[in-house]
Amino acid sequence: MTTKVLFVCLGNICRSPAAEGVLRAKARARGFDVYIDSAGTGAWHVGDPPDARMIAAAGKRGYDLSHQRARKVDLADFYEFDYLLAMDLSNQTDLLETSPPNRTADIRLFLDFAECDTRETPDPYYGAAGGFEQVLDLIEMGAEGFLDHLENESE
Repeated sequence: MTTKVLFVCLGNICRSPAAEGVLRAKARARGFDVYIDSAGTGAWHVGDPPDARMIAAAGKRGYDLSHQRARKVDLADFYEFDYLLAMDLSNQTDLLETSPPNRTADIRLFLDFAECDTRETPDPYYGAAGGFEQVLDLIEMGAEGFLDHLENESE
């Protein structure tokens, strides 16, 4: 059975598209059957590609984000996905507050699956270029931890 995962950040142009691309590559490498998408809690960037700085930083690590386009979380996502993985506490709170009471998606913080002390993936949008590298480091840890979780869940 295909596991469906939706990564969620604020505008869907930095963190969640990066997480989508990283998890897609790592799941493929490990032979996992996972459907992966990303969205934002806000609609400012709907239809836009990911931030050029994130595309470049991810590209240096072999992740192609260029085909992705931003979208906003919608009601169907709470039923169509097994996991809605928020990039920070603010986005997790927004998801929990807008989710229908009978949702089927498990809403969690993405980095709760990572082996690190950080629970929130910082938004690199207004920071220096190094912030994109830091975010990718965290996302790679989270992706490996999430795939480990799926592997343990299926045993």
